Amino acid sequence: MKVKECMCGKIASVTPNDSISNVAKVMEDNHIGCVPVCDQNKQLCGIITDRDIVLRAVACDKDMNNTMASEIMTTNLCTCNQDDEITNAQSKMSFNQIRRLPVCDEDNHIIGMLTIGNLANNNAEIGKAQVSTTLGNICNCDGQAKNAE
Repeated sequence: MKVKECMCGKIASVTPNDSISNVAKVMEDNHIGCVPVCDQNKQLCGIITDRDIVLRAVACDKDMNNTMASEIMTTNLCTCNQDDEITNAQSKMSFNQIRRLPVCDEDNHIIGMLTIGNLANNNAEIGKAQVSTTLGNICNCDGQAKNAE
């Protein structure tokens, strides 16, 4: 199975200059837990999750209206291509312990998002055991932060 058969293709995004307040509003309006950050050329340059907003903005007492997305976004991104095999994408998600994997074209434009929810919704095609293993790998950190910055 290819990533394009499983991914979500409707993507809302923000710019690095958007306020955290606006980022949260985009998440609320689209019922999503993360949003890609794209530059003026529509290329992926970061990602912000709801957890990033809590830990990097709210917990640090940042002004939500005057703090820009670029100040809290994750920039060390792991991505995949729509033509990648789903097993390769799952390996990236497992190894990097990430629940959401941006899908980009050859020019680094975001064209979709692959989430653990997408995998679960396609478990008949992917295999329940494989989806369970991926989820277990993503969640298993043995009390350590594997992706610590």
